[in-house]
Amino acid sequence: MFEALFILTTIDAGTRVGRFLLQDLLGNVWRPLGNTRSWSANFLASVVLVAAWGWFLYQGVIDPLGGINSLWPLFGLANQLLSVIALCLGTTLLIKMRKTKYLFVTLVPLCFMCAVTFSAGYLKIFSVDPKLGFLSGAQSLTEQAGALADPHKAAELIRQASVWRFDALMAASFLLLVLLIVLGSAIQWWQLVRGTKPVVLRESEFVQISQLEAARS
Repeated sequence: MFEALFILTTIDAGTRVGRFLLQDLLGNVWRPLGNTRSWSANFLASVVLVAAWGWFLYQGVIDPLGGINSLWPLFGLANQLLSVIALCLGTTLLIKMRKTKYLFVTLVPLCFMCAVTFSAGYLKIFSVDPKLGFLSGAQSLTEQAGALADPHKAAELIRQASVWRFDALMAASFLLLVLLIVLGSAIQWWQLVRGTKPVVLRESEFVQISQLEAARS
């Protein structure tokens, strides 16, 4: 029950966040698609997101080796890249709150996560070891399929090779997008620290509970 609830909750939260991000992106192409109060725009973005993770689910169902073989490497990479984004956000908040003396709290782990995750992602895509690299693994499977006399087994290997190539494309997309976030954040940090960009805080002011109770009474 715990596993089922965890998976369903994660999928639900991920789909909701993904829908907002997708609509924000599509809104730059056509403004009505970015309207989160529009039922049709919400429905379209939800269908696209559900179809995206549904495709991975389908691959796991028909994959003779099990879908976890294609999903697990991407899950590990995406999980670590998510921490990079979170640390970028934390650094931005510290600068905007004028607490630059505490930047080491987020910048040190951010640099470590960037070095480890991006190097690991590069190796996962381009390593010449077929047991490690997506592209070399796909090439190895293709060569093995060409040497098989059984067309059914050869077709399975060819299909698995296409999955590895797709994983390589997805991993490269993840790395590129997060790299753009890190570079964009670094530019923003430099401008904020130098004072060339005004600090805009949208967070609510801190109010003690006693003050709220006094105001209500």
